[in-house]
Amino acid sequence: MHHLLWPVCALALMTAACDNGGAVRITSTSSGKDTAGVLKVVDALQCPQTQGVLTRKGSARADGNTCVYSGPRGSEVTLHLVSLNGGSARDALKAFEDRLSADLPEALAEARANEDRARAEAVRAEADAARAEAEAERAGADAERAAAMAGAAADAAADSAHISAPGMRIDAHGDKATVRLPGMHIDADGDRANIKIGGITIRADDKNSQVKVRSTDEVVSIDAHDNTARIRTSTPGEAVRATFLMTADQSSTTGWRVVGYEARGPSGGPIVVATVRGKDRNENRVFEAAKALVTLNVGD
Repeated sequence: MHHLLWPVCALALMTAACDNGGAVRITSTSSGKDTAGVLKVVDALQCPQTQGVLTRKGSARADGNTCVYSGPRGSEVTLHLVSLNGGSARDALKAFEDRLSADLPEALAEARANEDRARAEAVRAEADAARAEAEAERAGADAERAAAMAGAAADAAADSAHISAPGMRIDAHGDKATVRLPGMHIDADGDRANIKIGGITIRADDKNSQVKVRSTDEVVSIDAHDNTARIRTSTPGEAVRATFLMTADQSSTTGWRVVGYEARGPSGGPIVVATVRGKDRNENRVFEAAKALVTLNVGD
């Protein structure tokens, strides 16, 4: 029964992604300050001639704050040493994100339009969730009477489900389903679903090919749509450990197709930021090399 897919998929998220041709696979790990290494305070960048698939272009800047690398298929990586000067790392990284996003103007415009729609959807989703909750309560109150209705049509019975036990309630009918388990809330209605598992919220709209994932402590944030995707990660703790990635299905008028950064450093700075620009969505080796440059300078 199609209406039971969302509860099953949500439970499967604890161990693996749903086996669906258009599924989004999400793996999240985090290391707190007890397990993460101590990051170094540096006053000048180390810029080796080569790092993985990257080759340094020219000499490192005399001030020791910037060096530029070229990679395969025209990709570029720039290593920055950023002094916070009493400001916040969040503001400094937001400036990098804004500049990088501007290199994908079409994707940025689509992302902003999607954000506007998402805000409207969030308001509607909250109303839908409240209505689903009320309907579930009514369904629970009517469960005994419904079970006693021997004349119910067989096809209706086959397309409905009600399970109630201490700490658990599942109500499903047609394309609608409501699931309440300890630490988990699921409200599904046709192509749309809202899933809450612990501190993680997932809003999915299959009709619009949209998946939004949020965690309350901002460890991971994923916005995926038909033509664009934006991913942000950060690790809790006193140090700065953050990544940003934005991709587009088609090359932008600027020639780029993927942009992002890897950033690390002490919370008071300076922080080391490696910005990446690529012309192919599959730039894993470039990002790995950029991350290695950051690690070389401030540690892991």
